[in-house]
Amino acid sequence: MSYKDVCVLIPTLNEEESIEPVIREFRALGYENILVVDGHSTDATVAKARAAGARIFLQSGSGKGQALKEVFAEIVEEYILLIDGDGTYLPGEAGRLLAPVLNGQADHVVGNRLGNVQGGALKRLNMIGNKMINRFFAAIYGVHLTDILSGYRAFTTDGIRLLDLSMPGFEIESEITIESVKKGLRIIEVPITYRPRPAGTKTKLHPFRDGLKIILTIFRMARTENPMFYFGLIGSFFGLVGFLIGVLVARDWFFWRIEHVPLTILTAILIIVGFQLFLIGMQGDMMASMHREMMRELHRKKR
Repeated sequence: MSYKDVCVLIPTLNEEESIEPVIREFRALGYENILVVDGHSTDATVAKARAAGARIFLQSGSGKGQALKEVFAEIVEEYILLIDGDGTYLPGEAGRLLAPVLNGQADHVVGNRLGNVQGGALKRLNMIGNKMINRFFAAIYGVHLTDILSGYRAFTTDGIRLLDLSMPGFEIESEITIESVKKGLRIIEVPITYRPRPAGTKTKLHPFRDGLKIILTIFRMARTENPMFYFGLIGSFFGLVGFLIGVLVARDWFFWRIEHVPLTILTAILIIVGFQLFLIGMQGDMMASMHREMMRELHRKKR
């Protein structure tokens, strides 16, 4: 199979220990268009990538998300294969991800790492957090994917340019997945292998900080994809707080005839706000359903 229409896109930041073998393996497999987007590495990453035969794109800002947003606009090939440069993914499995997009079966293919994680590749805490994030995603968006944080993906270039991406950091994988769902792209998962990082290299991911950012991104983007969940959850919180305060006010009144006028007013305000947010969620949900139907119709016409 010829991969002349495929751009192998590798985001890097200080990956001198692993980047050269990754590029050389891709070239040995017949991939000619290899593009490294570098986030201002301070080691020999760029020099080694260039020596191995890759083109170099230096991002103007910082963060993985910013790098991908910037470089997507520069790619001219029809298909993009995205892979991290840290050596944790196998170039030999690229065909598994590309086959569905090359055959027209999918617009976006996600490599599912969790079925074949080699020893030491993912810490137990990271594995638990990953599963929680995937379940949270499924609950909000109604799409059951196993590994929305995977860094090994394939897409059509036309499909990726439909996405409205804004996240600057590691939230970019979850944002790409959510935007693909919002835009009606056909998404499938394929099983891949996930290896430990090479000795001497360090991960840039901070589990708690970046995990929280990812969760907030998934929740924040639900405002337009699942408004009932987003506004309903916030409204339920306001309503519950108002109800609990109201119970205390009612108890003091019935048992001791103690009046809490300010708290009574606060109770009414909280319950009313909660109810209004719930109504906003219902209206937003109807609008989101109409938008999804319009997007599906547009994609049907394009195909």
